[in-house]
Amino acid sequence: MASKVSFSEEDFSCPVCHDIFKDPVILSCSHSFCKDCLQEWWREKEIKECPVCKKRHSVDPPRNLALKNLCETFVHESQQRASTGSDVEDLCGLHTEKLKLFCLECHEAVCVVCRDSKKHANHRFSPIDEAAVDHKKEVQKSLKPLREKLEVFNKVKTNCDQTAEHLKAQARHTETQMKDQFKKMHQFLEEEEKNRIAELREEEQQKSQRMKEKIEGLNRDISTVSNNIIATEEQLKAEHVSFLQNYKTTMQRVQLTLPVPDPQPVSGALIDVAKHLGNLTFRVWNKMKDIVSYTPVILDPNTAHPVYTLSEDLTSVRRGEERLIPDNPERFEQGRLVVGSEGFNSGTHSWDVEVGDNTDWGLGVLAESYQRKGDGKGQDNGIQLYKGEYRAYGQLGQVLSLKQKPQRIRVQLDWNRGKLSFSDPDTNTHIHTFTDTFTETLFPRIWTMQPNMPLRMLPGKVSVTVE
Repeated sequence: MASKVSFSEEDFSCPVCHDIFKDPVILSCSHSFCKDCLQEWWREKEIKECPVCKKRHSVDPPRNLALKNLCETFVHESQQRASTGSDVEDLCGLHTEKLKLFCLECHEAVCVVCRDSKKHANHRFSPIDEAAVDHKKEVQKSLKPLREKLEVFNKVKTNCDQTAEHLKAQARHTETQMKDQFKKMHQFLEEEEKNRIAELREEEQQKSQRMKEKIEGLNRDISTVSNNIIATEEQLKAEHVSFLQNYKTTMQRVQLTLPVPDPQPVSGALIDVAKHLGNLTFRVWNKMKDIVSYTPVILDPNTAHPVYTLSEDLTSVRRGEERLIPDNPERFEQGRLVVGSEGFNSGTHSWDVEVGDNTDWGLGVLAESYQRKGDGKGQDNGIQLYKGEYRAYGQLGQVLSLKQKPQRIRVQLDWNRGKLSFSDPDTNTHIHTFTDTFTETLFPRIWTMQPNMPLRMLPGKVSVTVE
């Protein structure tokens, strides 16, 4: 025979009000709540989300009839147990009397005998029902900060869950990009190896052909001289009369052979090993600069506001639809900003930004202590083009007068001298200079308000030098 299943009041309690469910509804995430509790919760929120797991919902939840029936059965059975006196908790453990009073000094339920005992002399009492109502209100009130704290924990946990998934996606994407770049370098090296070996083979073929022709010529000369020697030696063996009759012809043959110049060794016949192997890695490295780019400022995707999307090489930014990404501490919340991956706290630095036909942009530097959450406060110097007007940051209201619209902006930072300058490199025209005392690390920063009109950090010139 199956055993009877036992339930507690907690099994039938709403996660919001912590009382027995009243007209329960169920969300698609399988969590149930009192209908009124859920509606009240959603009225205080901007989006409809589960109070427990924070999953978003777009439709009204259906009633949970099965849970409603279970709750009614549980309440009915509880009332029956109370009417039959089966709950021994209602009796005093010392006097077996009904617990009808609540000691306001000791904060415990007592019977009438306990009230008259020495232990509770001069204590104040309240009827058990009134005390329960008052103390439930007190406990309910004390739950509000706990619920708020729970909401904070759930929000942080949700963000941590998103961060965990995002970093995995970042790692996979970054690995793919790294492999693509190494693949390009491998292809370059393989092609370079193929070309240089082809040059070696061509030189080998040319010089081998020259040596072949030289050897063939020597063989012909050797054959001619050898034949003349053999013929002359045959005449020397002949009878005197025969020898003398052919003397003139024999001498002519010898005299025609003697003027032939002696053969000379072939100069430059060997492979020019020094040309092929000398400084090979340096020459390949020098040639590699044609496929290698260097950008002085690389944008940090972990700082970009959710409306921004960076290019694969992290050198350009464009505005689009807001993305669902982790709200990590480094990311800008209100200010539509993204900063460089490296800051500067000494020396001179320069970088060019291609603004093109973008009509809403800003660029400059901001301090490391700049508040990235909320309204954003801190040292921020730069220039902007907004609503057709050029202005300088850091000097509120200062309008800049430009004769023509620049396509590129050059930013030059002299941290030690406290100077931040902007110019048009195409016309070599000065735009504006800030003079300040820099005490913090400064990060290049950039923003754009115009959708799908990217701003791009331009690469610098790459060169290979020998000292």
